[in-house]
Amino acid sequence: MKHLIAALTLLIGTLSPVNGQESSVPFAGFDKAGPSVLNDPHDLAFGPDGRLYVADKFGHRIAVLDPESLDLLESYSTGKLPGVHDISFGPNGQIAVEVTGLSSVFVYSGLDTLNTSPTAMLPAPRTEGALVHSNGRIYAVAGGTGHLVAYENGSVVASAGGHPGAHDVGEAPDGSVWVADNFNRRLVRYSPDLDVLQVVEGPEFGFAGPRYLDIDSFGRLIVADQDAHRILMINPDGDQGAELVGVLGSGQPGKGPNLFDDPEGVAIRGNEYYFSDSDNNRIVRYTVVTN
Repeated sequence: MKHLIAALTLLIGTLSPVNGQESSVPFAGFDKAGPSVLNDPHDLAFGPDGRLYVADKFGHRIAVLDPESLDLLESYSTGKLPGVHDISFGPNGQIAVEVTGLSSVFVYSGLDTLNTSPTAMLPAPRTEGALVHSNGRIYAVAGGTGHLVAYENGSVVASAGGHPGAHDVGEAPDGSVWVADNFNRRLVRYSPDLDVLQVVEGPEFGFAGPRYLDIDSFGRLIVADQDAHRILMINPDGDQGAELVGVLGSGQPGKGPNLFDDPEGVAIRGNEYYFSDSDNNRIVRYTVVTN
């Protein structure tokens, strides 16, 4: 009964947005931590085979984990992806891998080619995030020049500046594109043609260094604020603008339930949230319990 009450309390907190930085209600509960077998894992994503693919930065590889046990199953392109930061799977089977050490986005045609040479290498100085969009374009953040770039068939078709050191790119359910604008301590929403639609910033969010994000089916943003050692859930479409819904993490580095040390990557599967607990060199899972 005690666990049921705790779960219901957590769910009520998740469904009741609270304005302001003081909204520290956790939006999910700690479920499981994987073994510390990674080397500064960054962003992660579910592949078409249902497994969890992790950009293992200093492992210079894509690590594949069992999403249930969080055990390491295998690795792709070990040693061939220097400083890899991100991986994105598109609905057309394409895969984009952000190889920061080579300032390129490697494009693969499918999982069976991840251990081979990429079919394309898109230039993006100091890239740390990319997205294979449902419209077929690949969006990449070139942190070295501060540009968000849209590629179509290997050519640049749109760009937007003002994002030095920015990290992730994510697609919302309506097709709009979100950027984790790290150095500017904000999130920016663009149309597919890279017209600015919305900016989320301000003291109510307490951003210290938002790195990677994922968007759930309701359009809510789950953001890894690395420098604050926190994970934020934000509703960008609140009654009075963007609202902070809940927070995971104490604000101090640590290891254990509701503690992170430089969290980076985010991946969502239903009511499960997977995070790269980067300086603890592992992946952790949090869950919202429903009946």
